[in-house]
Amino acid sequence: MTRLTDSTDYAFAQANFSPERLWEFFDGDRASLNIAHECIDRHATDDRRLAVRVAHADGRDEAITFREIADWSSRFAHWLAARGVAPGDRVAVMLDPSLPFYAAMFGAMKGGAIAVPLFTLFGPEGVRLRVADCTPRVLITSAEKAASAAGIPGVEVVVADASWLEALSTFPTSWTVATRADDMALFQYTSGTTRELPAAVKHTHRAIVVLMLAALYGTGIRPGDEFFCPSSPAWGHGLAHGTLAPLALGVTTGTYAGKFDPVRLMRAMQDFGITNLSAAATHYRMMRTSGRASDFRFAIRKLSYTGEPIDGETLRFVDATFGVPACSMYGTTEVGVVLVNYPGATDFPVKPGSLGKAVPGLRLEVQRADGTPCAPGETGEIKVWRRGEWVPTKDLGRIDEDGYFYHGGRADDVIISAGWTMSAVEIEDVLLKHPDVREAAAIGVPDQVRGQVVKAFIVSDRPGDEAFTRELQDFTRERLSQHEYPRQVAVVAELPKTPAGKINRKVLRDAEAARAPAAA
Repeated sequence: MTRLTDSTDYAFAQANFSPERLWEFFDGDRASLNIAHECIDRHATDDRRLAVRVAHADGRDEAITFREIADWSSRFAHWLAARGVAPGDRVAVMLDPSLPFYAAMFGAMKGGAIAVPLFTLFGPEGVRLRVADCTPRVLITSAEKAASAAGIPGVEVVVADASWLEALSTFPTSWTVATRADDMALFQYTSGTTRELPAAVKHTHRAIVVLMLAALYGTGIRPGDEFFCPSSPAWGHGLAHGTLAPLALGVTTGTYAGKFDPVRLMRAMQDFGITNLSAAATHYRMMRTSGRASDFRFAIRKLSYTGEPIDGETLRFVDATFGVPACSMYGTTEVGVVLVNYPGATDFPVKPGSLGKAVPGLRLEVQRADGTPCAPGETGEIKVWRRGEWVPTKDLGRIDEDGYFYHGGRADDVIISAGWTMSAVEIEDVLLKHPDVREAAAIGVPDQVRGQVVKAFIVSDRPGDEAFTRELQDFTRERLSQHEYPRQVAVVAELPKTPAGKINRKVLRDAEAARAPAAA
C-alpha cells in the first residue's frame, strides 16, 4: 500500500493525501492515544536505535536511544504517581535537552499528567509568571536554575542531578498508558518578554496527529533522514517540529543545548551527517555572519525555516553553501502550519522569500478589509477556511500570479505614512543588504505631518552619524521607492529579541511611545 512518506513530491502529496490517512502513522485511535507511546515506546524495539543526538555548547555530543527514554520516562511516571501527582496535574520541566529532560517530559505525558517545558534562560520573574499561570505540582530543573523557582508556593522544585536519577532507577521500566486522545498532554508558552505573559497553548494527545502535516510537507521528514533542529524544545518550533514530529515517525532528531554558537551548530551538522535541517531564520543569519561555513562539509538535502522571513542576503548564502533552497514553513498558534514549500519535492519550484502554497486539502486567501479576495500583488490579511468560515491569521501577505503566498509582516507591523502603506519586513530586508548593517528593525513612529514615518534601528560597527544615515536612506530609496525609506535612523548596540530569537518590534514601539510624551 502506498504510504504518505513514500515520496516528497508535490503531485504525490496532492494525489494521495487525506486527513484520515494521518492516522496510519499511529498505534492509537480517536478514543485512546498517548504522545509518549507514539513518539517513544513503540520505536524502542532495538536497544541501539537512536532517538536524539544532542550537540552541547561545550563541544560534547550526547546520544540517547529510544529504549533509554522509554525506560526512564516509565520510571518517572511511577515516581510521579508515588508523589501523588494525578492525571491532569501539571509537571513543569526547565532543563536543556538531555536524558533527564526527555525522561521528565515524556514520563509526565505517559502517566497522564500535563508536561510544561520552560525555557532555561527565563529569569526569576519569567519563571514565576508561568508557574503561577499553569500551577504545576512539580518543577524539574537543574541546580543552576533551582534558585529561580525557589519559594513559589505549592510547587515542589526538584533538581535533576545524579541522586535524582539514582532515586528514579528504583522504579519499574514499564508503564501501561491509559490516556484518551482528547486528554490534555502539553502546555507550551509562546515566546514573549518576562514582563508580559503570553497565554499557554494547550495541546491534547490528538495534536500529534495534526502535527504530521507539518512534518510531511513543512519540514519534509522521511524515514532515513538525519534530522536536526537547533531551536529550544521550550518553544513551538523546537518542541513540535524538532522533537515530537520526527520522533513520532521514528526518525532520529538532533538538537542543541547551551548558549547558541553557529560554528558549533555547523560542526554538529558535519559530524552527524545531517541531511535535513529545520531552523529559525536567526540561525541561518548567524551561520552567514560567522564567516566560517566554508570550514565544514555538509550533506544537506532539505532545509526549512519558520518564525520570521529570511532576508535576501541570507537566502543567497544558503543557496551557495548548501546547494538546496531554504523552504519557509508558515503558521500561527491559532491555525497551525498552513503554508509550506514541500522540502525535497522535485516538482515544486521554491521561490525565494515565498511562504509557498497551502498544505494538501487546505484553502487560504489573502483578503481585503471587506472580506473580498485581493488581486495578485495586492496586500491584505492571510485567512484560512476552517469549519465553514474564514479564520484570520492577523498576518499580512500577498499572492503572485502563480498562487504563491508572501509574508507582509504582522498586521501591527504595517507603517502608514502620508497615505502610503509600507511593510517593516520589506524595509528591513533592504537595509540588511547594506554591507555595514548586521541587524535591522523598522517601526512606524508618530509624525505631525505624515501621521507616521519609518524609524530604523541598526546594529553596525559604523558610528551613527549624519553621513551614515543619508547613505542608508539613499540605499533604501533606490531599491524600494522614493517614499519608502527610514526618515529616522538610530544605530544601537543590540536589538530587543524574544527568548526565541525573533526581533521584538513591540519593545521598540513601546519605547518610542514612552519617549514621545517626554519629548513633547
